Amino acid sequence: MKPRKLLSQYHPGFYFLAVWARRIRRYADWYMDGNSYAKFRSKEKLPFRVKKHQSVLLKKLGESDMQLQINKVTNLKIATQKLDGILIRPGETFSFCKLVGRPTKKKGYLPGMELSFGEARAGIGGGICQISNLIHWLVMHSPLTVTERHHHSFDPFPDDGRVLPFGSGATVFYNYRDYQFTNWTNHTFQLNFWFSEKCLEGELRIDAELDYAYHVFEKDHAFVKEGDQIFRKNEIWREKILKFKGGEVVEQELITKNFARVTYEPDWTMDDRP
Repeated sequence: MKPRKLLSQYHPGFYFLAVWARRIRRYADWYMDGNSYAKFRSKEKLPFRVKKHQSVLLKKLGESDMQLQINKVTNLKIATQKLDGILIRPGETFSFCKLVGRPTKKKGYLPGMELSFGEARAGIGGGICQISNLIHWLVMHSPLTVTERHHHSFDPFPDDGRVLPFGSGATVFYNYRDYQFTNWTNHTFQLNFWFSEKCLEGELRIDAELDYAYHVFEKDHAFVKEGDQIFRKNEIWREKILKFKGGEVVEQELITKNFARVTYEPDWTMDDRP
């Protein structure tokens, strides 16, 4: 089923009004919504690792300008300086936009790739969604509760070395679309980031070892044609597994269903992938 179009999708003027209205509301929420937002960082790592992941820095995406990928690395390094070592204590909410702030030229951000209005284009600070994507993947492997997450309504490029399920990321756009999660547990969590030669690397740590883990996977991946348009769909699922009882699965839940317009000619054989 096609997603319903929002009023802001019909005309650019409506879109920009919606953005600014949401930004004003967001600023008000930060001070009046009653949330305690994570803001303290620590250079000392918490003792136990929950999940680690790495994401390739330079990717060839269709016919896009490779310089945008190179600039993206600079943007990632600036943004991660605001996030590295952040502690999410019991009862606190993590807000990507509140911590990273607005990406501007003055702060050193460069033009990187942004996805907007169904196309890829250059924009200051473009590419920092790679961090929010990584964070969301880490958080899905934990008992933390995602309270705000957005994803793109279209799929602009064919897969090139994809290792994570389609639609498992989280897009951000200051201060309109945020990525937030809340720590309703009794434990303190910590996010750490660093760079290797080819990858952005990150981990989620905790102050006490958990006796369970999570496995995240996709189901029912397929490309479907509706009229003259092609869409990509799948489901993201998560299993909770006991570590010390032979890997017994004690819980399974549907995280999200994806349905996105495809802007390239897909490989139809991918419908049969596991």
